[in-house]
Amino acid sequence: MSDFQSKFAVGVNPFARQSKGFGNAAIMFVLIACSCVAILVTVGIVMSLIFETIRFFEQVPILDFLFGTHWSPQTALTADVVGSSGAFGAVPLITGTLLISFIAMCIATPLGLASAVYLAEFAGPKVRSFAKPLLEMLAGIPSVVYGFFAALTIAPFIRNSGSAAGFDISSESALAAGIAMGIMVVPLVSSLSDDVINSVPQSLRDASLGLGATHAETVRKVVLPAAVPGIAGSLLLATSSAIGETMIVVMAAGLAANLTLNPFEAVTTVTVQIVTLLTGDQEFDSAKTLSAFALGLFLFVITLALNVIALKIVNHFKEQYD
Repeated sequence: MSDFQSKFAVGVNPFARQSKGFGNAAIMFVLIACSCVAILVTVGIVMSLIFETIRFFEQVPILDFLFGTHWSPQTALTADVVGSSGAFGAVPLITGTLLISFIAMCIATPLGLASAVYLAEFAGPKVRSFAKPLLEMLAGIPSVVYGFFAALTIAPFIRNSGSAAGFDISSESALAAGIAMGIMVVPLVSSLSDDVINSVPQSLRDASLGLGATHAETVRKVVLPAAVPGIAGSLLLATSSAIGETMIVVMAAGLAANLTLNPFEAVTTVTVQIVTLLTGDQEFDSAKTLSAFALGLFLFVITLALNVIALKIVNHFKEQYD
């Protein structure tokens, strides 16, 4: 009996091996191709932002953009039109972005952490199986719905309450947008924090309980301090999400580029101005249109930095207990 016949006799098919190897190679090729496409798209986006930003800074000094306190981009008009010089100080946009994001995180942090601690440490299996999916359903609601809620419910309530107390509050305010945005990112904070709390080793809880601590004391003095790095990472990721939000700001905070820290006044953000600058027929040789790319690059750098810091914190936490 030949070697070929003996392989079939013991149940080994050489053609099956070859086809299996070819299938694995094809799958590997597809996976590598998909990875390369994702990388190339990312590189293309970054390079397009960089090239257009360089063109913008050829027309507007970079210091005027980074430290200017007046935002009034009007250079999409022809050069002979009066008032077409414009002003491209990004400080009001940055201030508005940070103000709304700060208000949002002030709302999302206590609500998200409280819900995460309850679901991870105190809720029973039945309550958890019902409450956690219900809470995460909030993440599936489109941001435009939160914008409607902010414009039709939160903003009028804030304005009427302020009027009753004798305060002059704008119909569009950073506070209204921040509250709606905070509600929107609660599921993100809660879900990530819940995963981090559950990843704390049970041995730490058992040791604390064995020393006579109550369940509440164990959570407060053992579990939460151990989970602080992961929780900090989740808060930074939620902050990145809040910084990149657009629709809520458009509908609840307005488009006015006011340099103010008053949460009762109308403000705007970087993302809103990017949408505004690129809406309609625009001349891509003008500083007005090119400023959208400069704002986009600035926003990209900020969110990338926050994401990198958050991932480093989370990875450090995982290495500590893996």
